[in-house]
Amino acid sequence: MRVIRDLDELREPPASSVVTVGNFDGVHLAHQQLLRGVVERARHLRAVGAAVTFEPHPTRVIAPERAPKLLTPLERKIRLIESLGIELLVVLPFTRELSCLSPPEFVRQVLTKRLHAAAVEVGPNFRFGHRQAGDVALLRELARQEGFGLDVLPTVEMRGERVSSSRIRELLSEGRVHAAGRLLGRPFSVEGPIVTGIGVGQKQTVPTLNLAPYEEQLPKRGVYVTHTKLGGAIYESATNVGHKPTFGEHRLTVESYLLNFSGEIDSGEMEVGFLHRLRDEVKFPSPAALKAQIQRDARRSVKFFRLLKLFRQRQIEGVTRTVGHRTTATPET
Repeated sequence: MRVIRDLDELREPPASSVVTVGNFDGVHLAHQQLLRGVVERARHLRAVGAAVTFEPHPTRVIAPERAPKLLTPLERKIRLIESLGIELLVVLPFTRELSCLSPPEFVRQVLTKRLHAAAVEVGPNFRFGHRQAGDVALLRELARQEGFGLDVLPTVEMRGERVSSSRIRELLSEGRVHAAGRLLGRPFSVEGPIVTGIGVGQKQTVPTLNLAPYEEQLPKRGVYVTHTKLGGAIYESATNVGHKPTFGEHRLTVESYLLNFSGEIDSGEMEVGFLHRLRDEVKFPSPAALKAQIQRDARRSVKFFRLLKLFRQRQIEGVTRTVGHRTTATPET
């Protein structure tokens, strides 16, 4: 995927493109459907499948006091968009000047003049231009004037709930990581460098890996069953998101205890995927009491992973039986 971070870098614009525009924070199921639709339409038209996004998030420029914490910081968002088959990603620096473009100016300067859009794909609540004055109805009229096609995809729902970045943030703030992952289409995860902690784990409880200070969206404080990825390896783990109250109040940290692991890791990158919430963070009367609770958390996490493997195995067996017998039966969920 080609990534450009300013339209001036686009010295060789595509002959024609199919484009979508959005913040794509989370690259959740609705975003995925939209981006896959772009790729499919572009293949049909023999055009370039393109997406336009913004950095920083527009709210951080227009109303910083209301700016949300991000589900997917830019570099992770780029990787997720690339995995869906987009060929060209335009990351527009969001400035006051860009925010002042009227809806027709945005369409003509970005979509028509620079990207040669043959078709544009958006969701039903798409807004664009100065003060978000443009909506789908206006975009449809501009598409007629400028000569490109417009597809408006329907709202995406999962179990009767509309998929949106704001809803995913709400679920995470409540600690409902499994429900958030359902709307994302994958477990919610955070990533960054491994840093040295305050040293109490190695000496008084259990050794953990500490994520560098993380300023974007995190789940509610508490203990979770997680996967922790280190390089190409993925480890079963239990992870605490909190302030270590047993040892006094500290900055908010993400620290993972790897299950069934021996060895030492003190550097590199880590990614933590949140699967299930175990409990709230609690201040214990002593490090020994905390250590005993961590061991109970570890046993519950091991049980969770054992049941998860059993469930997945039954799914595979159910699919195999269905294919073998050519029936429409499905395994229990």
